[in-house]
Amino acid sequence: MNIDVITLLGVAAGAVTSIGFIPQLLKGYRTKRLTDVSYGMPLFLTFGMSLWLAYGLFRNDLAIILANAFGVSCNLLLVILKHRYTSNDKTDNS
Repeated sequence: MNIDVITLLGVAAGAVTSIGFIPQLLKGYRTKRLTDVSYGMPLFLTFGMSLWLAYGLFRNDLAIILANAFGVSCNLLLVILKHRYTSNDKTDNS
């Protein structure tokens, strides 16, 4: 597989923007509190990134595929953590 400079630029851009999800995921996992995170944002981002992922697959564009596959995964994990820890908060306060 031969990766050109433009593809490397795209992969680097995707990596930098995707890394932005990690601090929120780590904070939520450590504190077990995601009450301030809405469901809307990660769900809309998941939908949009899924469309980008499909586009990247059709175009066979590695940078778009990698960035959006990672982004979809992070957003879904954020929704799962929010659901899990928000459910725990409700049962703990009963």
